[in-house]
Formats: sequence, structure tokens, C-alpha cells
Amino acid sequence: MKIITSKRVCESCSDNRQSKTCTELRRSIQNLKWLGLVALGVAFAMGGAVAEAQQPAKAPKIGSLQLDSGRFIESKIFHQALRALGYVEGKNIFIERRSAEGKLDRLPALADELAGLKVDLIVALSTTAALAAKNATKTIPIVFSSGGDPVAVGLVDSLARPGGNLTGFSNISSELAGKRPELLKETVPKLSRVAVLWNLRDASSAQEWKESLHPARELGLQLHSMEVSSADQLESAFKEAIKARSAALAVTSASVNNSNHKRIADLAVKHRLPAISPWKEFVASGGLMSYGPDEAEGYRRLAYLIDRVLKGAKPEDLPVERPMGFELHMNLKTADALKLTIPPIVFMRVTDVVK
Repeated sequence: MKIITSKRVCESCSDNRQSKTCTELRRSIQNLKWLGLVALGVAFAMGGAVAEAQQPAKAPKIGSLQLDSGRFIESKIFHQALRALGYVEGKNIFIERRSAEGKLDRLPALADELAGLKVDLIVALSTTAALAAKNATKTIPIVFSSGGDPVAVGLVDSLARPGGNLTGFSNISSELAGKRPELLKETVPKLSRVAVLWNLRDASSAQEWKESLHPARELGLQLHSMEVSSADQLESAFKEAIKARSAALAVTSASVNNSNHKRIADLAVKHRLPAISPWKEFVASGGLMSYGPDEAEGYRRLAYLIDRVLKGAKPEDLPVERPMGFELHMNLKTADALKLTIPPIVFMRVTDVVK
């Protein structure tokens, strides 16, 4: 393309017209040059904005803190819930796992370690883990799964307005503590003595023991305390329960109980004790019954809260959630082994059976 400059145009003008006409042409061409520069500037600016918008967002890194390994953070249901919300571990979300391997005194140091990693969020998978995380940081958001009453143990100010940097899902295990002996009484109508397997050092479990005392008295049941803080105490605890003439067993949500549900189920059958636990895995392992919240619901709600916080919501503005559905699981093989006939009033409420 030929470019005509103002000089060449003016040379073609006559002397009489050159002054006025050339001045106007120079101004027009100069304006075109400035318009061209402005257009180039806008194009560069838009190109930079598009390039910036196309930069991938930083994948969030969350910390997982739990008393024992496995179970929740490795659950397929939990990861399916995350995936449904658009998160795939290793691609657009990363998880730093820390487990105290059943040792309560390790939780504070592990919580401090996660806080030091500057994770975007800490998922605390028990009441004791949540308390350790709360003590470790006042700024990093914490989403917890709590067995006991999160208000009573000091995790949050209230369920509706948690305050601080915590929110989560409460399994209300302390509220269900009286329901489990009641189910045992309905299953074995002549029952008068029940052993309760709990751990004083586990906040949720200690709450459950306390909350079970009054309902047991109302049912005419005497409770025997089986206080256990480690797996090597289980055998002797069962022997003491039998000496105390316990005829059934209620298992609390202590982490040591969760880690050893197969062994506890075996010992219960060995000593001919109908037993009830919060977890359906206990039933799959040979325990008689379990009663508690729908676990899948808990996984989904925890994933939902994690998503809300990662997208900018403040934990203090997110109410602590509670379960809506509950499940009663039963192992009929174990019932047969214990020579129990399950009353219709109990069996009609069973969600799932192992035959």
C-alpha cells in the first residue's frame, strides 16, 4: 500500500493554495497517526487482559487433621462429593494429610505443622482434632466433623453463628448416647446392666458417657464404665465388664473404638454381649447393631462447607450443620450366634441387615 505523506501532497499544491490547504492536510494525517497509536494501545491492553484472564487459578491446598488414619478423608463418598463440586485431588485441589495414629498428645504439634504450611483450610476430623486446630490458628479457616456438642466443648459460640474461624458438621453423637442403650433394652427386654466403652481423653466420647447416665436411669439400666484409651486395654476391660455382670455393650465414638471395631466386635461375641456402635462398619465386622447419622450425608455436607469456604465464605457466617437422616444396621448372623430373637418393634426400624 502506498503511503502519501503530507510533504508530498503539499509539493503538488500551488504556492497560492499551499499554506492553507497543506496545513489542513497535515492536521488530518497527524490525527490519523494518533488514532492508529491509540488503537494499537487498546489492542495491546486487551491482549494483556485476556492473557491474564487465561492464567489458571491457583489450586487450593487443604490440610487434613485426624486422630487416626483412614476412614473419612479417604472415603470414596467424600471424594465423590468433592468431585461433584468440581474438585479432583491432585489436579485442582491438594490435601496435606496429618494423622496422630491414635495418639492424642500428637495432635497439637500436627495442627501447628499444618498451620505453618499456610494451607488454605484445615479439615479437622474429630472434636479433639478440631480443638487442636483451633488452638493452632486463629486465621486459617477450619471445617470440622464433630461427634459431640461443638458448643459445649468450646469449638463454636453457637450452631447458628459459630464465630471465629470454625464451622462444620456435628454428628450429635452425645445426643444419641442415650438412644443406643434404649435400643439395646428394646432388643433385650430383660436387660438391666450395660457396659459403656468410652475414653476420658476423647472429648466426644467423654460427652457421650456423661449424656448416657440420665437416660439409662430412666430405662432402669445400670451402666458399667469401660474406660479405655488404647487397644491393649480392651481385653482386660471386657473381663472387668463381665465380672460386673454386664449383659450388653454400648460403644461410644472414641477414635480408639473406631480404629478397633473388628476387635471389639469379636470380643463382644466372645463374651456373648449384644453390642451397639455408632458405625455401620462395626456391624459389617460382626457387631450386632449400629445406630447413627447417615454417613454419606455427613461426607456430602462436609464437602459442601469446604467448597463454600474455598469460594470466599467466612466460617463464622456458615451455621454448623446437623444430620437429617439416621440409620439402624443389624447383623443377623451375630443375632443367631447370640441366640437373640429381634423383636418386631426393633426390626421394623432396621435400615440394612447383614445376613
